[in-house]
Amino acid sequence: MELVHAAAVVHDDLIDDSPLRHGRPTAHIALRGAVRGRPRPDAAARSLAMLVGDLLMTLAGQLFATSGLPTAYLARARPLWSVMARELIAGECLEILATGAGPDMAASLKVIRYKTAKYTVEQPLLIGGALAGAGARLRDGYCAYGLPLGEAFQLRDDLLGLFGDPERTGKANADDVCGHRPTALLAETWRLADDDDRDRLRALLGRSRAEADALDAVREVMRRLRATDRIEDMISARVREALAALHELDVPPRAASALTALAQGTADRLS
Repeated sequence: MELVHAAAVVHDDLIDDSPLRHGRPTAHIALRGAVRGRPRPDAAARSLAMLVGDLLMTLAGQLFATSGLPTAYLARARPLWSVMARELIAGECLEILATGAGPDMAASLKVIRYKTAKYTVEQPLLIGGALAGAGARLRDGYCAYGLPLGEAFQLRDDLLGLFGDPERTGKANADDVCGHRPTALLAETWRLADDDDRDRLRALLGRSRAEADALDAVREVMRRLRATDRIEDMISARVREALAALHELDVPPRAASALTALAQGTADRLS
């Protein structure tokens, strides 16, 4: 699962043209050194990064298939592995198609669900459950817990992406503004904005390079309209929904404790 996440990060950073991840150059930036002096080095580095992401996903599948677990166990989980990969790709496609379009909360939440919530929380739980022989009730409970928690994780990520400390997040906080990405934060800001604020946002979003004053102007609009507070409310509501689903499940205390801590950490994280 860590390799699946690494593959998704490499591809996501490439699609978004993000310069930093975990405080270090992203793959397509770092790989420029391997093609320095060649024709079209930026394009070559991007191509190499795409192949690195593909390789990571292939290696993840190889480790899954050769993990040493009984064949019957793997057979139960293999279809879920395929679904996870398809949904992750679908989420990236949805984000690409919605980038630069008019902000829309329903579209943003659909992107969040497929691009993040399913592959980060729901499907890993379902795959683990399938490997261990989980029944239908437990699998349904994992979905009821995992989807809202995965959405809360991405909503927090959207807030940290613009308002977080880059020293802690390890990412450039101009990415979403420069890329005019379909975040729920932007959609909520747009919903609350009047015509003057929308004109101001149109002038600031999608710039190839956002200066500090432009980022501050976007933040000011979001804070003044209390869009950030609304996203915080959405995070809290989804964490409560996840915990309520967890409390309905008959899982051992150790598992319940770990999943509770996961939910609380998702809500409170600073990076």
